[in-house]
Amino acid sequence: MRLYFAPGTIAVASALALLEEGAAFEVATVDFASQGQRSAAYLAVNEKGRVPSLETPNGILTETMAILEYAAPSLIPAGAWSAAKMREVMTYLATTMHVAHAHKMRGHRWARQESSWADMKTLVTENMAEAAAYLETKIAGPYVLGDTVSLADPYLYAVTSWLEGDGVAVEAYPRIAALRAAYETRASFGEAQKRGFV
Repeated sequence: MRLYFAPGTIAVASALALLEEGAAFEVATVDFASQGQRSAAYLAVNEKGRVPSLETPNGILTETMAILEYAAPSLIPAGAWSAAKMREVMTYLATTMHVAHAHKMRGHRWARQESSWADMKTLVTENMAEAAAYLETKIAGPYVLGDTVSLADPYLYAVTSWLEGDGVAVEAYPRIAALRAAYETRASFGEAQKRGFV
């Protein structure tokens, strides 16, 4: 498999999940500084011009939730309720928290006027703090589902790593801080550090 990756993006979650699974994969770094995500070569991989993308024996997968489920099936809980609770958190990360963060630098996706982009930026800290407060209620501790790591954990780790840059003090959210601290002790995280994913 080959993971198309850019540092500091949500692609970090896919890299962490692949390492949790012990999967063999190559990395193709997409250089956002030079607009590599808009290059003809990358658009042939992912027409949306976004990361991550995962090249598999069956073809290309895009969208973080789909990639996570394919890349690390052992992190999907066996019970229907636990799996649904995991996906509840993942869906919130994808549809609410990630979007709130993106308003800081990608207002052009939602509005044409630069004044509108500036207005969106003024709400980023407030919206990310509100999202963090919600997530606090969904973490059983130390991980989302308790003692067992699920796909929600690398995903939550990646998204909440943006909080400080968005002006939100993680210390105000002890369950998020504890989850991040616990996740950083995992062997897979150490490998992610060695490979420059985090």
